Amino acid sequence: MRFSFLLTIALAALCSGCALAKPKVAEDTGQIFVSEKEYNGLTHRQPRKNFKPTAAYQWLQILLEASGRDAVRNKPRPTVLSRTDAVVLTAMYDAWAAYDKTAVGTRLGSQLRRPQSEHKQKNKETAIAYAAYKTLLFVYQEDHKWIREQMSKMGYDPDNHSKNTSTPIGVGNVAAQALIDYRRDDGANQLGNQKGSNGQPYSDYTSYKPVNSPDKVVDPMRWMPIPFADGKGGTVSPGFLSPYWGQVKPFALERADQFRPPEPPKWNSEKLKREIEETAIVNAHLTLEQKAIVEFMREGPRSTGQSGHWLQLAQDVSRRDKNNLDQDIKLFFSVGNVVMDAFIACWEAKRYYDTGRPYWWVRMQYKGKQIDSWGGPGKGLVRLPAEQWLPYSPPNFLTPPFPGYTSGHATASGAASRMLELFTGSDYFGVTAFQEAGFLTGEADFDASQMQAINKKPAALSNSSKKIRLAIPSFTYAAEMAALSRLWGGYHIRTDNEEGLILGRKIAMYSWPKYQAYFNGTAKARN
Repeated sequence: MRFSFLLTIALAALCSGCALAKPKVAEDTGQIFVSEKEYNGLTHRQPRKNFKPTAAYQWLQILLEASGRDAVRNKPRPTVLSRTDAVVLTAMYDAWAAYDKTAVGTRLGSQLRRPQSEHKQKNKETAIAYAAYKTLLFVYQEDHKWIREQMSKMGYDPDNHSKNTSTPIGVGNVAAQALIDYRRDDGANQLGNQKGSNGQPYSDYTSYKPVNSPDKVVDPMRWMPIPFADGKGGTVSPGFLSPYWGQVKPFALERADQFRPPEPPKWNSEKLKREIEETAIVNAHLTLEQKAIVEFMREGPRSTGQSGHWLQLAQDVSRRDKNNLDQDIKLFFSVGNVVMDAFIACWEAKRYYDTGRPYWWVRMQYKGKQIDSWGGPGKGLVRLPAEQWLPYSPPNFLTPPFPGYTSGHATASGAASRMLELFTGSDYFGVTAFQEAGFLTGEADFDASQMQAINKKPAALSNSSKKIRLAIPSFTYAAEMAALSRLWGGYHIRTDNEEGLILGRKIAMYSWPKYQAYFNGTAKARN
């Protein structure tokens, strides 16, 4: 069943009081209950007893933990995280390729190829370890001590910087350095040395300035900063996160605008009015299951971004299919890079169209009127002035700080899901996830009846459990669930999500032959 059709909404005319009418929502909330046999007993992020991860799987775990630590230090930066993931996973692939009979590396081609007699598991693992270690230090310099500790725990000497490519240590170090040299000035401004920037890592160098301010609307169609609670009784309005990201060098795409999506609906158009209305209605009437799905896809303060989220899903595939080291290296390399490219293309569209978000659009469209809305943690559905409408998010992160079109979640998910389908040869996934509704949105201390209250009256629920089981039958389903969760959460209109999925899928389809060329040895390094 296609997830985009799971939600059926009757957008009723506004009543005399101009409150949004409660929608008729299909009973299907995103759960498909099937036999455990079909799902293989596979649970998201929960390895079975006696599971033995490959070295690639273990280094990916370290990478994801480093991403979570970075999110705590710097707040979630999905663009940055997608690139750091891709850099480390590509270095691991390049080092591994030296010990495969046909694969070629992305920077040095077959130059590092070792004789077949050396194509041993231990040599592959050692080369991968040094490539991962060196690139982790490059992208996460603030975690130098912790990364050294991980290298030692994995059984390797963090001070061995050999460049002797007749050894796996040298292969790993040289492969990593070649990639670091290539990515050092790739447009991401990791070092803060890009002309026009303020000298801070990942700072803007394109002089982006929003047309609107939080206090003044010049053009309602354009993006407008949103005030977040600062934890001190005031607010702070973050600027556009990495507005230059469309300038970053992609992996497989030729240009960031290669598949630029069509123009979104215009302000005051009937289409945009309907989509704003849809977002407001759905967001006000979320079920516990829908809240859980929003949070499952949104993640929390230690978010690894959509790149990390899909790499975790790729780890589920690895466990399901009992992958060996070679398969894991290629799988994680493919997913990591296609998501990086998806973010580059998505951010190019965000900057080009510079469109607003429902946070302001709902308030503008229904200004001066009372509407149904989520009232905040433990308050459920309330009626309030449209100017106080809230998405389903904590006050310190109401909506991601960048334009809406296209959705980053949808674009990344469209790309990653299609890549997983192409890589495995099937859309079948068969994974179950569990999510506690409200846990990431300040509702952990409220019971289900309070969370679902209507105008201060606790809801009478047939099932009061907040722990929700999410069955994910296919990669496509997971992607469309991710996209629709952004509408449910109140962060995007439908067009943002639908066009994002299309964009991501185009990127994956275009890219897949290029990944295959690296695997079969016919690819050439690009400039």
